[in-house]
Amino acid sequence: MLAGVFFQGFCLSLLRQFDFGTDPCALFTTGLTYHLPFSFGTCQLLTNLVMMVFVLAMDASFIGYGTLGNMVIVGYTSDLFCWVWQTVLPAGFLSQKPVEWILILPVLAFFILAASVYMCAGLGSAPYDSLPFILSERQNRMSFRTLRMLWDIAFTAGGVLMGARLGLVTVVMAFFLGPVIGEVRKRIEKMLA
Repeated sequence: MLAGVFFQGFCLSLLRQFDFGTDPCALFTTGLTYHLPFSFGTCQLLTNLVMMVFVLAMDASFIGYGTLGNMVIVGYTSDLFCWVWQTVLPAGFLSQKPVEWILILPVLAFFILAASVYMCAGLGSAPYDSLPFILSERQNRMSFRTLRMLWDIAFTAGGVLMGARLGLVTVVMAFFLGPVIGEVRKRIEKMLA
C-alpha cells in the first residue's frame, strides 16, 4: 500500500509538469489551489476529508490505512517531487515536447499500476475512489463503469470551472481510468492468489 501511494504521488508530480493534464481528482485539486491559500497536497487532503464524511455515513468498510495513506501521501509526495524537479532540473525541462512525449506513456502506466497496487492491498481506498463503488452498489440503473466515468467527468468539469487547464490525459483518464484500474487490479489479485 505504501509503495503504491508513494509511486502514485511520484507519477503525479510528473503529470503536473506536463502539458497533457492529470487525473480528474488531481485536476480538481489543482483548481482548488487557485482559490485557497494551500499547497496541492493540503487541498487534496481537504477534498478527501470532505468526501470521507460521505463514505463514513454510507459504508465505513471502505476506510482503512490505505485510505489515510492515499489521502496524505499522494498529494504531499507529489508536492515534494514537484519541488525536486524545479530545484534540480533546468526551468521548463519537463514541459519540453520531446521530454513529455518520451515520458508520458511510462508515467501513465506506472500511475495506473501504483493505483491498482494500493487498492489490491485491501487496506481501504481513498474517498474519491470509494464513493463510486458505494454509489453503484446503492442503485441499479447505472453500471460501476458508467458511474465512475460520470464521477471523473464531474470532477474534471469542476477543476476546469475553477481554472485548471484541461489536457488530453485528463480527458482520456475521465473516460477510462476507473475501468482500466479495475482491470489491472483484477489481474494483480489473480497473480497474488
